[in-house]
Amino acid sequence: MKTNELGQTIPSIPSTQRAFRFFETYWVAFQARRKRKRARADLYSLNDRELRDMGITRGEIDNVTSHFAVDPRR
Repeated sequence: MKTNELGQTIPSIPSTQRAFRFFETYWVAFQARRKRKRARADLYSLNDRELRDMGITRGEIDNVTSHFAVDPRR
């Protein structure tokens, strides 16, 4: 076991857990990318009036879909 500068033991993380965390992180990123791609395609399929009703323009679609947590209307 490893110890830190205070002499406390640090549990080691087995390599299988590290590999699982890596793939879990990859999977979450992959799913988020697919969700953004789907939202982008859905928004591009709308006409300008429908987009205007939602408060965005066609030029803002890429920005809106890459920043889901930010409301473009503030």
